[in-house]
Amino acid sequence: MPNPEAHHPSRSRARPSTSAAARPPARARVSLRQLLRVASVASGIQFGWALQLSLLTPYVQQLGIPHQWASIIWLCGPVSGLFVQPLVGHMSDRCTSRYGRRRPFILVGAVAIVAAVLVIAYAADIGWLLGDTADYRPAAITVFIVGFWILDVANNVTQGPCRALLGDLTSKDPRRTRVANAYYSLFMAIGNILGYATGSYSGWYKIFTFALSPACTISCANLKSAFFLDIAFIAVTTYISIMAAHEVPLNSSEAAHAEAGAGESGSAEEAFMWELFGTFKYFTTPVWIILSVTALTWIGWFPFTLFDTDWMGREIYGGDPNQGLVYDTGVRMGALGLLLNSVVLALTSLFMERLCRKRGAGFVWGISNIMMTICFLAMLVVTYVANNMGYIGKDLPPTGIVIAALIIFTILGFPLAITYSVPYALISTHIESLGLGQGELLFIAFCILS
Repeated sequence: MPNPEAHHPSRSRARPSTSAAARPPARARVSLRQLLRVASVASGIQFGWALQLSLLTPYVQQLGIPHQWASIIWLCGPVSGLFVQPLVGHMSDRCTSRYGRRRPFILVGAVAIVAAVLVIAYAADIGWLLGDTADYRPAAITVFIVGFWILDVANNVTQGPCRALLGDLTSKDPRRTRVANAYYSLFMAIGNILGYATGSYSGWYKIFTFALSPACTISCANLKSAFFLDIAFIAVTTYISIMAAHEVPLNSSEAAHAEAGAGESGSAEEAFMWELFGTFKYFTTPVWIILSVTALTWIGWFPFTLFDTDWMGREIYGGDPNQGLVYDTGVRMGALGLLLNSVVLALTSLFMERLCRKRGAGFVWGISNIMMTICFLAMLVVTYVANNMGYIGKDLPPTGIVIAALIIFTILGFPLAITYSVPYALISTHIESLGLGQGELLFIAFCILS
């Protein structure tokens, strides 16, 4: 049968093709103010992380968990990152919610963080109701570990879509991507500053007097009160971020196209597993180099982030978690050091774009890793000197030793700011040409090798 439209070109041109109809309209360039508001959720997340990193390692030892087992609890971070972030990235890349692809996951993750924080804050009280005593707290330890692992999973659920959302808003613009990641790093620094300042203050129990209980003494009440502030802060920043991000919902045809691009093997779960193990073939040599350096860098950062305040309390102040206030004094001083660290991190984030543009992102990253190595070696030297001065167990440490430790903490703010931002920007730039989802590829890569 002849096609009547073949004789009427104008009629044929008037009907758009299916692919053209499905193609999303060109997105207007996102303003820097909007990027700033979207990235603000990082401060709420990092506020909780700062409390977690500075206070929870000492707290688990006060609950009765031996020092050598404390790091086992923290395995949830890498383990959940290995599975949760790639899965969330995969799901958010294909989410067809009318609220957008990333924002629903950010909101769900924030709610889960609030729930987990409440479980951790009241772990001692719940354990007391279940029969714990002052010297034996198995129920409190169990409740704490459950809440802690939920918190780590919730953090991974939230952070992945936050990074991916910034990548979505700045796609195909490497400079704007670096700016967005610098904003994210800046707000992480702000969250760190506020979180470590909160953790270094020892009088919260006087303000939140209801936090004290038979099972929760002053140290526990301060931790509980700090988490109350964390809940309020993450609620405000999450609201600002999700309201500022104007996502274009993914329609069904685009989702089907994304699913087809993932592989031609049946279900979404099969496609996810195919991508999880098959994405490596898309990585170019520069991507592998970035990932490998990132993995090695985090091998160095991980012990520091877990035991920084514990190192100050044990090695510099010579205290014991369950004997006297010397250890608590050292932990608070360690939180002060992390506060100074975060100030440097924030200042570095402000000038990071200019620094990378002038010297090159790879060069800046390399210098920061050298600085990190020197600082970690300096920590070994300070520990050796402190252990051979003879004051441990008798008196507080000399001012010079404390100042030296604080200086190391402060300098480490520069390489930490670079680690939080530059590798993500470099990866985001390199994977743009591969045509894979920001959520999936970015977080599969970093979670598997970091």
